[in-house]
Amino acid sequence: MTPRRRLVAVALLPLLLAGCTSFTPHTGAPKADSGRLHCPAPRAAPDPHRPVMRLDFRLSDDLATVTGTEDVRFTPDVPTSELVFRLVPNDPTSSAAGNRLTVDSVRGADVAAGGYQADGAADPGGLYRVRLRHRLTAGSTTRVTLGFTLHLGRGAFDRFGTDRGTSWWASGAPLLAWEPGVGWVRDPFVRILGETATSPAADTHIRVSAPEALTVLMTGAQDPPSAPQDGRRTWTAAEPAARDASVAVGRFSTRAARTPDGVRVTVGVLPGSDLDVGRLLDWTTGAVTRLAGTLGAFPYRTLTVPYLGEYGGGIEYPSSVQLAAANRPVLVHEVAHMWFYGMVGDDQFRDPWLDEAFASYAEGLVDPPPPADLQRALKGRGDVGAAIGDFPKSDDYFRVVYGKGEAALLTARQRAGAAAFDAAVRCYVNANAWTIATPADVGGALAALPAAVRVLLDAGALRPGDVPR
Repeated sequence: MTPRRRLVAVALLPLLLAGCTSFTPHTGAPKADSGRLHCPAPRAAPDPHRPVMRLDFRLSDDLATVTGTEDVRFTPDVPTSELVFRLVPNDPTSSAAGNRLTVDSVRGADVAAGGYQADGAADPGGLYRVRLRHRLTAGSTTRVTLGFTLHLGRGAFDRFGTDRGTSWWASGAPLLAWEPGVGWVRDPFVRILGETATSPAADTHIRVSAPEALTVLMTGAQDPPSAPQDGRRTWTAAEPAARDASVAVGRFSTRAARTPDGVRVTVGVLPGSDLDVGRLLDWTTGAVTRLAGTLGAFPYRTLTVPYLGEYGGGIEYPSSVQLAAANRPVLVHEVAHMWFYGMVGDDQFRDPWLDEAFASYAEGLVDPPPPADLQRALKGRGDVGAAIGDFPKSDDYFRVVYGKGEAALLTARQRAGAAAFDAAVRCYVNANAWTIATPADVGGALAALPAAVRVLLDAGALRPGDVPR
């Protein structure tokens, strides 16, 4: 996620929300090798036992309600007696705009009961727990199906909304809150602008039923829509390793192209848009190509970018971007998230810098900020590696995690040498692909670059224990 303004100047951000409660999060998955990383070639593959997720959405004719089912096949790697789902639309900021997600039913051979937990979210709660009839051992599989209803609020800079004949939703179904090797993640919701979810990469299949006059752009490689029937069409897509899913529905005019590396990029704009579809396509293919040259191959076969209109920023999802600003740097930031969050995951509450600072850093590689701005950001107060719950205001969070985080990583690259630093970051990306990374993984990748490590220690991104001796 990024607001429209350049992130080293986020003190001017107009979206300031009330404070939150500080929280000491769980420590993350232990690593088998605490020393310097071995750089895999090729890149690590998704877990063959990852969850299988089938999402079926139906958008109402008035574009204000989504009903659906979520079928989950889940194989834990540590024992558990329950499944826990995060209800992202019920966080305080989204619910204030009228968004609301309810679970209407739960079924499965192993299901005993289901119920909500509040965890700082709006009614009916931010977590939904499914109790199992027996303890599920590591390596055994269960299957659970949830029925749900999502009410879309007013259009705004949010991952949910409906406005002027267009609807969009992302994290619009119960989100499996599992960290492999650790267990269920119950991080609280916060009252500032930012993500707080953790989810594993899943083999994801999406089906969307929408009024026939509208076009769907979503996560995954899309099939052509079905023929109209009863005034509706059905759209399907699949993504072999997606942590979440995004859907946008409207009268999009679309254009597509392939990058030199074969990534199919599809973009869409709405009637009367202030952004030309051809320009958006050029921006997107250029961002994919430029970032892949530094970070390694693009993680997905496809990328879709619906431009929703000028709401003030952009929000990332696996192989899809909800673009809500006619702003190329914002788009570059969101495309960078395909590597940092989409492929290399993190606990977004505990370690938000692992995706937001790295995405801002990648944005800075494409559009370098003035050196004076970098030095000013680097000298600012606050630890880049703080949890999102440690920030009382949105502007503090953006200033430190995005702005100071970008400055720290760009400065570390300069101090260590661009070639060596780029190689170490690619090592980190390849070794932690499709996992939930931790700061210790960054420390392991950079351990042979003491000048870079010193910058990140001084900025409070890394802590001494994150770097092997």
